[in-house]
Amino acid sequence: MYTEHMFSEEELEEIREQFYYVDRDYRGRERIFFDNAGGSLRLKKAEESFHQIDSMPDASEHSNELALELAALEERGREDLKKVVFNAKSGTIYPSFTASQIAMEVVRVILENAEGTNVVITKLEHPSVYDAASLYAGKHGMELRVADVNRQTGGVDAQAVADLVDEGTALLCCMAASNISGYIYETAKICGMARKKNPSVYIYVDAVQHAPHASLDPETWGADACSFAPYKFFGVRGFGTAWLSDRVSTFTHHRLLGKAEDDWEIGSPATGHYASLIRIVDYVAGLGAKEAPGEKNRRKLFEAGMRRVADHERGLLWMMLEGVDGEPGMRHIPGVKVQMDGKDLCTRDLILGVEFENLPCKKAVAEYEKRGVITFERSLDSMFSKRMVEAFGSAGMVRLSPLHVNTPAEIARFLRVTQELAVL
Repeated sequence: MYTEHMFSEEELEEIREQFYYVDRDYRGRERIFFDNAGGSLRLKKAEESFHQIDSMPDASEHSNELALELAALEERGREDLKKVVFNAKSGTIYPSFTASQIAMEVVRVILENAEGTNVVITKLEHPSVYDAASLYAGKHGMELRVADVNRQTGGVDAQAVADLVDEGTALLCCMAASNISGYIYETAKICGMARKKNPSVYIYVDAVQHAPHASLDPETWGADACSFAPYKFFGVRGFGTAWLSDRVSTFTHHRLLGKAEDDWEIGSPATGHYASLIRIVDYVAGLGAKEAPGEKNRRKLFEAGMRRVADHERGLLWMMLEGVDGEPGMRHIPGVKVQMDGKDLCTRDLILGVEFENLPCKKAVAEYEKRGVITFERSLDSMFSKRMVEAFGSAGMVRLSPLHVNTPAEIARFLRVTQELAVL
């Protein structure tokens, strides 16, 4: 049963107290926030740490006492990123303003340095990855090969990706999870199949959408680069980060020539962002400590915490689909269609795309908001959605992205609202 390992009511109460605006917006209006895929609920300690550190005028690259403390804090943040979030033993951390900037720069650098005749990508990639791959493949005379979707699962089959890889593939790009269907890619399998056909292929994994729902492990998967954005992981906007393997990190890239060959950090470090990230890791590790009492290894605690997050979210997903507290789930509400409804919930993050027979997606989103539920439309007129929506044969859908802080009672309330919308 998918609901067996969900958080208890007491645990949920404690968890919800640690986030801002869980059930009301900043104006005090009651609401359910189901748009976490666009930027998640914020962890209070992450925000507070950011503002406390960011308010300091001291420069961590200088030599006064507070500057040295800030430099040490940054090092802790980099260590948490590399060893805990990415679980990497080698390679380097690449920080930037946004994960989209990182994606475009990593694709550019790899294709300017790697040899090959083609680039393989999937139809569900974020535009920052897809467009960069298209642009630089064209610039370097490489063929762009695009793996199509599986409309039943909402993802891209590993074999469909591997079939496009050959000895001439310079770069393979695949997401860790879809930001429209929640489908979790078989990343390790894809990397293994690709490297069997071409051991020298470079592999970039966009994990921005997957990071709030599960542990990342790019080095073990066999990837060369992996990125995520803390603002979708309970943190602050204005910060993106990636792990780069040793063979990518030393490629020619923009850097001050006096720095190490594998240094990708340009300009003054954003100490407040590292402080915020440490608090996020603390929070997840704290969830894990309840499952693994006595464990001291920070990565193992982090993994345990993310397992607890995934278990609770899987239970919420099951309730949304099948029902809770006497309310029918979306699979059973006439006039509602769950798109890409893969049956194995262990292959899905807590993201759903749904359509209403009687309401276009934008109208449905507006009606949800009137009733205190915040969602988001994935429509054909959006450059961020068109390619993916068309791939699934949809005219546009409502994207629902709750978070592990949500309760069964909120799911029941959401389902009641959905029934209202279905008969408008």
